[in-house]
Amino acid sequence: MATAAPGRSNAKEFIYEWAGKDRQGKALHGEMRAVGEAQVQASLRRQGIFITKLKKRSMRAGKKIKPKDIALFTRQMATMMKAGVPLLQSFDIVGRGNPNPSVTKLLNDIRQDVETGTSLSMAFRKHPMHFNALYCNLIEAGEAAGILDTLMDRLATYMEKTEAIKGKIKSALMYPIAVIVVAFVVVTVIMIFVIPAFKEVFTSFGADLPAPTLLVMAISEFFVAYWWLIFGVIGGGLYFFMQAWRRSPKMQRVMDRLLLKLPIFGVLIDKSCVARWTRTLSTMFAAGVPLVEALDSVGGASGNSVYREATDKIQQMVATGTNLTDAMTSADVFPSMVLQMCAIGEESGSIDHMLGKAADFYEQEVDEMVAGLSSLMEPIIIVILGGIIGGIVVSMYLPIFKLGQVV
Repeated sequence: MATAAPGRSNAKEFIYEWAGKDRQGKALHGEMRAVGEAQVQASLRRQGIFITKLKKRSMRAGKKIKPKDIALFTRQMATMMKAGVPLLQSFDIVGRGNPNPSVTKLLNDIRQDVETGTSLSMAFRKHPMHFNALYCNLIEAGEAAGILDTLMDRLATYMEKTEAIKGKIKSALMYPIAVIVVAFVVVTVIMIFVIPAFKEVFTSFGADLPAPTLLVMAISEFFVAYWWLIFGVIGGGLYFFMQAWRRSPKMQRVMDRLLLKLPIFGVLIDKSCVARWTRTLSTMFAAGVPLVEALDSVGGASGNSVYREATDKIQQMVATGTNLTDAMTSADVFPSMVLQMCAIGEESGSIDHMLGKAADFYEQEVDEMVAGLSSLMEPIIIVILGGIIGGIVVSMYLPIFKLGQVV
């Protein structure tokens, strides 16, 4: 498929879909980013293409680009490059087939850089929000060794496994959070709308009410009078907490340490961090990236500041001549199995293979823990919700039982 390199301009660009014929009469079609139809026509004319159809495609705003989008793009590129499709044509095919216009625009920008002579790794480095140092380093290693298709395949596998672990952790944590939110909403509705109706009935009795009933009614009165304050404090508190967690390194360290110490969930998060750490380092080793340089990307990929700080310590020790196993042992965060696998890998010269096996093991552990937690959390949550709602119902029916005894 013939394409052209649109010129850079500060003017607003559009995507134009075109169809035409070359000098031999062969039918061609494609798309091009340009500021106007005249630029498309001039560029294609220089290539000897006679346009038969030209249509402007609207540039929608598009959704936010997520890591899953980048993982899918990497897998598609790896598949096409292994099939022998040229690099620029691969970008064209992936860009046109993606349903997210934001991804299409990103790939078109990268394609233009590559078409003008920029290396693929440098083109990726211009978009650090979507392609981190690990991604760019692996692409650069693949370009230097002439095995870009193999490295893209390994990178795609790495990203798919990493995203799978992140998805499992989120699903395990989101279930109880969602139930707690729903329970809070239900209790709020009961306190604001249902309990006041019971209060009017009980007031007409003119008798002393049981202590549980008085407590529930007092809580209801507080909800009715200060519901705006309750929701404001909870919403504002959560917002400022999340902002502080996201922006403050000190807060991140405190919360990451706290997450690792949570009962049940802490073990799950710890295993997922170990799996991502070993998977990342294994991928970097397999790509031929030097150890000290590889450790730059490994700490951040773990997703936890405790492992990030441990990786910095390991990197400093390795840079001064300490072997990797001893450096990891001194960090005092890795399980003994990982240390033993790493030691065997260093002795046998297959550290990437052994770290990959360790990553496989801990990924399987995460899968089993998530499945077990899902089964365990359901009855626990049902008992807790039943206790809260049942306690409110019993408290409100106690005066009715008492009145029945008097009659």
